[in-house]
Amino acid sequence: MDAFERSWAALRAAVADLPDDAFAEPSGCAGWLVRDLVCHLVIDAQDVLITLVTPTDEPPTRDAITYWEVTGTPPTGDDPLDALTVRLAAAYEDPYLLKFHLDDVGSAAGRAAALADPAMRVGTRDEVLTVGDYLTAYVLEWTLHHLDLIAHLPGVPGPPAEGPAQAREMLEKIAGAAFPASFSDEAALLVGTGRRAPTPAERDELGDLAGRLPFVVG
Repeated sequence: MDAFERSWAALRAAVADLPDDAFAEPSGCAGWLVRDLVCHLVIDAQDVLITLVTPTDEPPTRDAITYWEVTGTPPTGDDPLDALTVRLAAAYEDPYLLKFHLDDVGSAAGRAAALADPAMRVGTRDEVLTVGDYLTAYVLEWTLHHLDLIAHLPGVPGPPAEGPAQAREMLEKIAGAAFPASFSDEAALLVGTGRRAPTPAERDELGDLAGRLPFVVG
């Protein structure tokens, strides 16, 4: 849960410090500008709040790893929900409004996470997880989106080191295989989730794992 709080706080701080013109730059999410990604983060924060106040007595059906649905097809931005996010982001017009909304809802989500009992069971997406597993799953979400945020914004601080390290460990469990030790945590995440193609040298190092890429989580 500490990793959730630190990765979420770092991501919100990075957004808060962005200049207005950064919101019109592309993000690492296919088809999304930075403003679209930030709007998605607002929706994510709302989802966290909703989930944390949806307790259940049912037994867990997922954990931090199996929470994720995995496909081999990177998003194109054409999904109806993705397209809705783009329209919502455009409606904000002034980047300040997006920053304000993320700070407002995002801070509340962070406080709710800090107050939640890790053993409590909650329902989300028609599944049941413990709060601890649910928040752990989101370390992968926050870390990947932090990398998406800075993809075309040199100089913007990246995620704290523990985030990519834990996210890589989670992705390797999802994949059922380890990425080469020569890969940085960031490279493993970007290549592993299809955010960038491996170089020829990286593909050689990946061996048979290269043929199973990408692991697109959502």
